[in-house]
Amino acid sequence: MRKQLAHVMVVLALIGAIGGHWAIVQSVAWVGMAINYSQDAPLRVALAKTFDGQHPCKLCKVVQAGKQQEKKQAAQKVQTKLDLICFRCELAFSPPLLPAFHGHHWDVLVSRSETPPTPPPRSA
Repeated sequence: MRKQLAHVMVVLALIGAIGGHWAIVQSVAWVGMAINYSQDAPLRVALAKTFDGQHPCKLCKVVQAGKQQEKKQAAQKVQTKLDLICFRCELAFSPPLLPAFHGHHWDVLVSRSETPPTPPPRSA
């Protein structure tokens, strides 16, 4: 039950975030207008009056004003970005500086003349 409630809440939040609440209110307004206009005229004429845009109801005007207000607020909103964490960290490792070895000097680095002690020394 909790999981279903959480899913419904997420869906409602997403609908509100993308402006779906205006679509729901506008749909309710259109249904009300169609019912109201169909009492005096045939359904075809009532639907034509509902969707022609020339006969808006009070609810349609509220929806239009709300959408315009949201657009103004979005235009006025200043985009600020806080950079609290540095994601770009560059570490540079360079090899140790060694003198240039040529020919016979390189052999000194590659081979060792001593062998490791066997057995390893014991501590007392």
